[in-house]
Amino acid sequence: MLIWAALVVLGAAALVAAMVPVGPDWLGAAGSIVIATTYTSALAARTGGRPIVFGLLALVCGLAAVLTEQELLLTGAAVSTSAIAAVLGVMGTIPAQGFLGAVRECIVALVYAGVGAMATVGFEPAVDTVRFEYVGLGMAFFGALILVNRLGAGLHGLGRRGLIVVGIGAVLLAATLLYAELLRRYGSAALVDELLSWVAWSREHLGAFPRPIETLLGVPALAYGCHMRARRRQGWWVCAFGVAATSPTATALANPAVTVEEAVLSVVYGLVVGLVIGWLAIRIDLALTGNRGRRSRAAEQAAAVRPEPSRFAPLL
Repeated sequence: MLIWAALVVLGAAALVAAMVPVGPDWLGAAGSIVIATTYTSALAARTGGRPIVFGLLALVCGLAAVLTEQELLLTGAAVSTSAIAAVLGVMGTIPAQGFLGAVRECIVALVYAGVGAMATVGFEPAVDTVRFEYVGLGMAFFGALILVNRLGAGLHGLGRRGLIVVGIGAVLLAATLLYAELLRRYGSAALVDELLSWVAWSREHLGAFPRPIETLLGVPALAYGCHMRARRRQGWWVCAFGVAATSPTATALANPAVTVEEAVLSVVYGLVVGLVIGWLAIRIDLALTGNRGRRSRAAEQAAAVRPEPSRFAPLL
């Protein structure tokens, strides 16, 4: 664990130095390779895989991309790194008994993804921003579902409430992506201009505009999922939708039209608003389970002690 932490710190330091920029030109690529290798190894270890094998594979792929300087390989390494960072952010969380614990886990997940964002751009990919973000989100979501199917006892263990929650998450994810694409392709000029004016106002007065998919789905799902995992293992299925927050964060720096400051503010705003929605979801869940009074909620929280491995221990 200490070696892993040291490598992450060294890799992140190299990436920050490259962004300033300070030091030799190869710092960015080196930092990206270190983070990609370390994250891949950590994800394999966390999910019961073979960290050495997958870590070496990531190292070889990263070196091949950087040394050959092929755009296709560099872009592939970048989008793969973003997806791995997004999934690791979700897998690196632990159950949260109360709302403050859920806040902590959301921050932890986004920090994982934020470091991954620096590693993603460190490969200097040649990207179509929209396509890059969609591919990264798709890879992360597919990977999270595969892992969650094992962690959450499969679909048959969801129960009625779990199926409803997962169904709502799936509908929100599909609706958000579909609406954005339809608006981009077929939206009326007046509607598009009106929406863009809101975004422009937010960027001018607040410095950034939060990502809708992170705000409306990703952060609330992660907060509610960690809350649910302290009570039922099926909470992992809800956490899977947390990649809707970690994946946009991991690709936040890939858009050359957005500054680092704006990207960070966008993630922070999405986190704050998303946590409000997550808090409402948790309160609704507690009300539906009969825990409406303060004492009743306190007793329920104290009893929410479903065992799960620690943050840096294998889940499987």
